Amino acid sequence: MMRYLLCACCVAYLPLASQVPDSTIPDLNALRQRPVSALATTISRWSSDRGALLRRYDAEFSPVRRARMRRLDSGWLTALGALPFGQLGRDAQVDAILLRTKLRHELDLLDREERQAQEMTALLPFADTLWQILEERRNLERPDPVVASRRLAWMADTLAGTRSAFERELAAGRTPVSGSVALRSTEVIGSLRRDLDAWWKFYDGYDPALTWWMREPVDRLSKEIDGWRTFLRERVVGVKAGADEPIVGDPIGRSGLLADLANEMIPYTPEELLTIAEKEFAFLESEARRASRDMGLGDDWKAALERTKQDYPSVGGQVPAVRDMAYEAIDYVTSHDLITVPPLAREVWRMEMMSAEAQKTNPFFLGGESIIVASPTEGQTEAEKQMALRANNRHFSRATVFHELIPGHELQGFMASRNNSYRGLFSTPFYVEGWSLWWEMHLWDLGFPKTPENRMGMLFWRMHRAARIIFSLNFHLGKWSPEQCIDFLVDRVGHERASATGEVRRSFNGSYSPLYQAGYLLGGMQLRALYKEMVTSSGRMTERAFHDAVLSTGPMPIEMVRALLDSRVQLRADYAPQWRFAD
Repeated sequence: MMRYLLCACCVAYLPLASQVPDSTIPDLNALRQRPVSALATTISRWSSDRGALLRRYDAEFSPVRRARMRRLDSGWLTALGALPFGQLGRDAQVDAILLRTKLRHELDLLDREERQAQEMTALLPFADTLWQILEERRNLERPDPVVASRRLAWMADTLAGTRSAFERELAAGRTPVSGSVALRSTEVIGSLRRDLDAWWKFYDGYDPALTWWMREPVDRLSKEIDGWRTFLRERVVGVKAGADEPIVGDPIGRSGLLADLANEMIPYTPEELLTIAEKEFAFLESEARRASRDMGLGDDWKAALERTKQDYPSVGGQVPAVRDMAYEAIDYVTSHDLITVPPLAREVWRMEMMSAEAQKTNPFFLGGESIIVASPTEGQTEAEKQMALRANNRHFSRATVFHELIPGHELQGFMASRNNSYRGLFSTPFYVEGWSLWWEMHLWDLGFPKTPENRMGMLFWRMHRAARIIFSLNFHLGKWSPEQCIDFLVDRVGHERASATGEVRRSFNGSYSPLYQAGYLLGGMQLRALYKEMVTSSGRMTERAFHDAVLSTGPMPIEMVRALLDSRVQLRADYAPQWRFAD
């Protein structure tokens, strides 16, 4: 029989712990009385219907899927227009505007996908046939074994012929498609390869006739698809074995940016935003020169930045340093009554370490409920380790930690899951990243940085976010290459080249939306303008009430946060973005 022994102090503690009131238990009566938007269930219904259809029509880029989703969104848009907007409460009016904007953007994205599909036609000569047989299976239509084997063989033959034609073009010094179209095509081809595996798994061994007829043509087609994808990646995109993937990206052009800005309710053109970013950058450079002078280095702010990078914790010392920075920020915002920090939010945040591979695309900390720390580790070269130390020095980290934890993303996510969570559908980087960037601005104004080096660390991040607007918009406008973006971050902002490369790769080769990087500073500027309207200029809200209210709305374009906080904003069913927050 196994026995458990407790020391006397533990035995004494256990009954006491059960008697201590849990400060994390909410006031249930207050929760019960919270108002709920009349459209909360409506929005959840659209989201659920959309999710169900995407699971049913699961072949990415399929024309059948596009047509079905277009029918859903168009139908909902028509139904939404029939709602008696004037009879809705203010929260519901905001939700109606948000849903209408979302539906229109979903239709815009389907149009964009259609154009992208046309650009890839020559690289996907087998796709229409494969999408057709995938759809037949979803409709539970049993294929004729002989016909199915011939279709599979035709797709394999077509791919082999296409590859031979491309090899001749490349041998003649001609590149039939751009790297961006080729890279996008490899992603679709990879998806189709997985779809083929799932289709074959459905029949293999369960239907003897189909298994007998189709095993060889399925194997051949699978090999042709794999070979074609590898050919495009290596010969057209330029991926080399054992090397990092080249940064290619997929620019969406000015019209695409305008459509995405409309979805974000940003009433500015890309060119106007570039002007705003350059103006902000100029201000930050002037502040950097002032910090440099305070460090005794004159106006050479890049020399001051270099000195700042040299002040980093010893290897292995990043964990206690980040821990102390986290509690410093929490104590600051609570002692100054800037925002409500629920006890449970303070209790549950955690820390993890970032892998060497992940640091290639995320050279700085990431966060949320867990802060993910970039620090030297096995698997990195000595040069990579040194850059990890310099890029995450004490003064950069001091701003990063509160950006990722409290009052930044950890607190934001905590509140979003507990307040109007159905609005997660409308999440936007202008709200999500703008919130944390606003705190970088606000704590700067309140004197949170204690030393000139602290100020340089905070200024680096502000300049970095202004630079993100500049390089990302110029890339998507077709004006800059990825190499020019990297050079800009090194020369203008003072990045390490490895960090700059990781930043650009993350921006263009990853899953970030085209406006994601612009959302940080622009969203922060929106909240800065809203804070001035509601707190400093009018006194209509206290500081703490303002911050608590922004988090209680749930994620959405900040123009709609403004509409919820300021009853003077006039709402109409055909409401169009109009808030010139940066003028």
